[in-house]
Amino acid sequence: MVKIGNISLGEFPLLLAPMEDVSDPPFRAVCKENGADLMYTEFISSEGLIRDAIKSRQKLDIFDYEKPIGIQIFGGDEEAMSIATNIVNVTQPDLVDINFGCPVKKVVTKGAGAGVLKDIDLMVRLTEAVVKSTDLPVTVKTRLGWDEDSKNIEEVAERLQDVGIKALSIHGRTRKQMYKGEADWSLISKVKNNSRINIPIFGNGDIDSPEKALEYKNRYGVDGIMIGRAAIGNPWIFNEIKHYLKTGETLPAPNLEDRVETAKKHLEFSVKWKGEKVGIYEMRRHYTNYFKGISHFKPYRTRLVEGDSFQEVLNTLDEVKEVFADKMTEKI
Repeated sequence: MVKIGNISLGEFPLLLAPMEDVSDPPFRAVCKENGADLMYTEFISSEGLIRDAIKSRQKLDIFDYEKPIGIQIFGGDEEAMSIATNIVNVTQPDLVDINFGCPVKKVVTKGAGAGVLKDIDLMVRLTEAVVKSTDLPVTVKTRLGWDEDSKNIEEVAERLQDVGIKALSIHGRTRKQMYKGEADWSLISKVKNNSRINIPIFGNGDIDSPEKALEYKNRYGVDGIMIGRAAIGNPWIFNEIKHYLKTGETLPAPNLEDRVETAKKHLEFSVKWKGEKVGIYEMRRHYTNYFKGISHFKPYRTRLVEGDSFQEVLNTLDEVKEVFADKMTEKI
């Protein structure tokens, strides 16, 4: 049984990675429904929370059905991270997660996210500031290192465990790699097999099928897997992996009706939570993946991403069901 503090996550938990502009409540809802064991909010700027920035505050929205859920924060200043943690405590998540992995330039240049990988002492101080500011379990998500010459994840894991983190998620790339190349899980495995490490270690990077999940589970011995990009437009991946790990059999792929109904549910929540204009706009990134592999779908995809009213997009989704009715029971 894998536990983070007192939170039980089952034998081999599947985590939904925190993804900026993706891991919002509407997306988390469809992932939870389809088997995600632990989810995180989009990362939230500690400075933004302190300034009472509207977008940062909105990201604190969590719901009972999502539990267990973690709120993820980032920043490069100890005092700001401590104050932000106090703000997060009020919303009563199950845990607080620190982002030391985001490779995006606007975050890194502020000395936050993966930018902290250049200064391990600072990483330790920031983590300790968060741990001391909450009674909740604190976890960290990070990368192997800044670049090929500074893969210091083994030292990082030991030192962060020493200041009190309860789990560590490791993306198997350096900051310099961004999301390119193949993720290197061998170092993740080294951390997991380090006799000094006694907290759960979760691997992240390149898991896009049940077969790969089983292969990496067996080969690298991690406590669980964190899934990011492979879940976009494909929330079914969590239950597919669970079924395959349990039975060795592949679940039938979602048919067109599954895809349309899930996309509609996602859209409806998106509009309800963000308002019609923003909700419609921010759903557009998901349609390509929801309807991937359907031949002659391009005109409908265009209508879905160009529709500017809730009803118009709903009508297009209903039309998709009618036009492609012959695919309703097919694997896609």
